[in-house]
Amino acid sequence: MKTQNPLLCDPKTGICELPQTELTSIIKHISTEKKPVKVMYYTDPICSTCWGIEPQLRKLKLEYGGVLDIEYRMGGLLPDWSYNSGGISEPSDVAPHWDEVSKYYDMPIDGDVWLEDPLHSSFPPSIAFKAAQLQSETKALSFLRRIREMVFLEKKNITQWLYLSAAAQEVSLELNQFKIDYESKAIELFKEDLQLGKQLGVMGFPSLFFVDAQQNQQLVYGFKPYAEYEKAIADAFPEVQKSSYNHSPEYLFGVFPTLTTKEFVELSELSRPESDEKLQALARQQKITPLISKNGILWKVINTY
Repeated sequence: MKTQNPLLCDPKTGICELPQTELTSIIKHISTEKKPVKVMYYTDPICSTCWGIEPQLRKLKLEYGGVLDIEYRMGGLLPDWSYNSGGISEPSDVAPHWDEVSKYYDMPIDGDVWLEDPLHSSFPPSIAFKAAQLQSETKALSFLRRIREMVFLEKKNITQWLYLSAAAQEVSLELNQFKIDYESKAIELFKEDLQLGKQLGVMGFPSLFFVDAQQNQQLVYGFKPYAEYEKAIADAFPEVQKSSYNHSPEYLFGVFPTLTTKEFVELSELSRPESDEKLQALARQQKITPLISKNGILWKVINTY
């Protein structure tokens, strides 16, 4: 029986939805030993809405990184193509949808990957992320960012080992171990994420559970403005205070070697015209270079500040 296509992400609700049960309000599976606030984040490498909230998440890490850990879990957005709904029944149908989502979130996404080299599933890149986690959480997050840039801007089919291994090398993962884990341990870890997601009743992505040491939690589900993430923290953890951070381009690009224009606007707190002017000036100084896609720009560091 055909069911709802999870790639049909509604930009207005900000949800890439799975056909499952209601979300539970009970979280018993994450530890807050290191920092007082933990976020369990259910996502997927090809979730367009998850790409859309990258500006908010990056700002959250800058302002609350000292008290907050984000635990990334893979949700298995696209097992295969046994779906047919909302006008999406084959990969080519996703192309215009991704272009629409890109404009709505003001984050560069080129839907033409679904015309030129379509993905058959989101499982391979999800398993690859779990393999990266076995080596380093920090490198795993860099790996996830890199494969998202590949699929959303560079139109690369990140189910292919060619691109997964290239991304792994770029973020300095040990490639032989990465391949061994990708073909063994990471598969089981991915299955554990899927099983836990079912137990929690995760219906779609992004799903962020904010949890304190007493297992009190606040859920932020789908695309939300930054204020909603702050409210979730304040409601559950009123004692937590955010930190100030350096808004200069030098600092921001030092922390995040790639930034979309929307991310730079969010993090620098400059207006869009001011941000465009600043980014162009940095490009003229050969400090950053633009990766221009059909629906926007990703700015990449050239020289170390």
